[in-house]
Amino acid sequence: MSALLTILQWLFWIILGLAIIILISLYIRGAFRQPVKYEVQNAPSPRDRRFPIALASITNSLSSSGFATDFWHEPDRIQQARLDAISSAEKTIHFETFFMTPGKRANDFAAAIAERAAAGVKVKLVVDSYGTKKLPKRYWKRLEAAGVQVCFFNKFNWRAPANYAGRTHRKLLIIDSKFVLIGGAGISDFWDGVDKFGDTAPWLDVEMRLEGEIVGVLEGIFMQHWTYSGGVANLGKEVIKDYPADNPLILVTPGTNPTYRASPIKALIQNSIICARSRVWLASPYFLPDKNTRKLLISAKKLGADVRILTTSDRCDKKFVYYASYEEYGDLLKGGVEIYEYQPSMIHAKMLLIDDQWVRTGSANCDPRSFFHNDELDISTAEPKLLHNIEQVFAEAFSKSKQVSLSEWRNRSFWKHRIIGRLVSFFQWQL
Repeated sequence: MSALLTILQWLFWIILGLAIIILISLYIRGAFRQPVKYEVQNAPSPRDRRFPIALASITNSLSSSGFATDFWHEPDRIQQARLDAISSAEKTIHFETFFMTPGKRANDFAAAIAERAAAGVKVKLVVDSYGTKKLPKRYWKRLEAAGVQVCFFNKFNWRAPANYAGRTHRKLLIIDSKFVLIGGAGISDFWDGVDKFGDTAPWLDVEMRLEGEIVGVLEGIFMQHWTYSGGVANLGKEVIKDYPADNPLILVTPGTNPTYRASPIKALIQNSIICARSRVWLASPYFLPDKNTRKLLISAKKLGADVRILTTSDRCDKKFVYYASYEEYGDLLKGGVEIYEYQPSMIHAKMLLIDDQWVRTGSANCDPRSFFHNDELDISTAEPKLLHNIEQVFAEAFSKSKQVSLSEWRNRSFWKHRIIGRLVSFFQWQL
């Protein structure tokens, strides 16, 4: 008995020691500091010509120009657009993504990429080492045998295990440095709908084709992760082209190495809300806004703006995240913010529409992981075609969604939302 007691005492002290080390480490890294709260005076409206300049400055965004030449919001059309773009490549294909799983979409993608590489096109892939872990090694060997260069972003390193939490969540396809496809969809059959999630339709996501000066900016951002992952960057004239800057302004927000104190994506979303006058429509599948973002949404509503949230229902791939999200609806609903849960399937689109003048989309969710952990990539612009397309997607999605009422929220499930949701919320910084 005394031997067992001794062992338990040793275990207690070991666990206590580890806990103290973890707390000290978090303290040194500044994890207990208050996050930045964006308080702005005389915020310009999206109609003001000063608005993009002000937003670019405070969010650490890159100012560029370009125009949207195409737009898709159905998974099949997004996949086909990517395959068509790949097949048109004559010189280079640069692709970056987070999520890939075995299946038809991944196989079709590999076949298209391998065919172009075998034809002499220089193909570079940056894929997240965690988000693509379900694909077997033979998948990558097949691509490499065809001449494709593959770099895995942020592979696990025993010398810095905590750094493994940082992922690339970007989705980027650049063809011949002439045009770029950017959006939120991964390479996975999940986007066809998943029966076990309760999906009755394909997932909702968006993708757009951009041309102009912005292509060179996005080439540079791709090369940043390419070199980080072990590749050699090519910044020659054939990659970084010179375009006349006479196209609509586009801001590029690369959320690179964000921290709890400095998050370009958080700054972009919050300051866009601050500048809104008549409308804030926000779409995020994983919706876990921090306290200040919730306050800004409620404030915009009080000032007369039409504030709506479009998010997923319990038909989603991360049930626990949904329960935590639902538990946080209360303050928003009490403040008059309208929350819509998309019913046919999982919504994966990330969009923000401000008034009738400004739109933001890309890879980032409104959640702690996108704010503080992932390397994201968002674009925002007043480009007319993109504004029109995003507004249409919102309108159609709202018509297929269920609006959550305050009375419904007050009668929420005791076990799923009040218990599980609150427990999960304690770990929301890693969700």
